[in-house]
Amino acid sequence: METKGPALLKDIAYEKIKESILTEVFAPGQFLSERELIEMLQMSKTPIKSALVRLETEGFVTVSSKQGIIINDLSVERIIDIYNLRTALETFVCEQICGRLSSEQIRLIQENLKETEESVNERNAKVFTEKDHAFHLLLCQFSGNQEIYRILLNYQDHLKRITLRHLKKDPNRMKRFWMEHEEMVDCLINGNQKVIQLMKEHLQNSKQSLFA
Repeated sequence: METKGPALLKDIAYEKIKESILTEVFAPGQFLSERELIEMLQMSKTPIKSALVRLETEGFVTVSSKQGIIINDLSVERIIDIYNLRTALETFVCEQICGRLSSEQIRLIQENLKETEESVNERNAKVFTEKDHAFHLLLCQFSGNQEIYRILLNYQDHLKRITLRHLKKDPNRMKRFWMEHEEMVDCLINGNQKVIQLMKEHLQNSKQSLFA
């Protein structure tokens, strides 16, 4: 049990700090001290230091001996690059799976749409964000391309941060995103190649509205 304790605390610290970054409780550009985190998390330095090493590796923070802990923002250039990469990969995925979904895959994606609709009705941005990104990952899983899935999975936390920023700016975007997912699924089930253009517009419009 003793060997598992520190690892568990380290993971808890990581998740709690990351959650505060994704929801912008810790704002981009904000400076934090270890003491603030110790008080907030009610933990010792050791698990917090371990969590910060991991968060720095993933690009969420910069730890400086002089300035403390700095919350990194995603640059405009990086956001644009991520969306353009997603567009290239996810339009390819749509082309691959269009008209080829199994009954089980259709059940899974429709279940996701139902849960997404519920989060829209409840105006729950956090749950919506989880379901929104699960939708895109499901499509990648259906394609069977493990490399595309791995790439998109690596970006998930940064993408969730972007989506939460979207919804903070305009909560009504939840309904629009969900309706666009519905339209894409109809095309995928019916073998309508229009889905490729719909996915492209879905991602590119999301990118543009983030800076509007």
